Amino acid sequence: MNVGHFGLGRGGAVLLLAYFALAPARGTEPVRFSSGTARVSLIELYTSEGCSSCPPAERWLGALRGSAGLWREFVPISFHVDYWNGQGWRDRLSSPAFTQRQYAYAREGGLGSIYTPCFVVDGREWQPRTALPKPEGKPGVLTVELSEAGICRVAFVAARKWAHLQAHAALLGGGLWSQVTGGENSGRTLRHEFVAMALAERRLALEAASGEFTAEFALAKLNQADAPTRALAAWVTQGDDHAPLQAVGGWISR
Repeated sequence: MNVGHFGLGRGGAVLLLAYFALAPARGTEPVRFSSGTARVSLIELYTSEGCSSCPPAERWLGALRGSAGLWREFVPISFHVDYWNGQGWRDRLSSPAFTQRQYAYAREGGLGSIYTPCFVVDGREWQPRTALPKPEGKPGVLTVELSEAGICRVAFVAARKWAHLQAHAALLGGGLWSQVTGGENSGRTLRHEFVAMALAERRLALEAASGEFTAEFALAKLNQADAPTRALAAWVTQGDDHAPLQAVGGWISR
């Protein structure tokens, strides 16, 4: 996919996240999504409401709602970092955990420096002046299921032998608006899509009978009124490496 150029500002400072509530409506079956065998990319945006260069990046990510490749070729997710919170505006969507995730990529060599807006595609820094790298390979089928009670189950049928696999799942909120009254974006109304509202991870265990790697854990819930559109995303990594092997996702409500 070719994308237009926009300025990528660099920033630094500090944030926090509130975990909200999200689950399928009562009486419904669990939501379930499967990746297929071909690799699905994970597109991550590290952003902040306190960064004046971030709105164009967020608009680009939000425009992926209309892409034919959404969920089938890529899973987008926006992580609001907290190091801009001391600059006159506190981002309500931010979390220290998301900041630490960005720093982990830098330690692992996926990022050259820490800044916003910052895109990471399949564990590597990506600049939106170039086409998105095409996902390659067939790592296996990744399935995620979310129950009414907020229990998430991840299963991975790997195409090769892996060890020390880790499952990650996130609830994503969209259609979120913020009236910013301080900091670099003071006076602006910002819209956010594919925002990580809750994130959890668990080590995958190999089930001898089925040959699947599986994990089960609880996800925090998202206030449905706060996020008009909601989605579920999951990905699997190896060991302490943050780069995903496979990803999957889909809409819970639109």
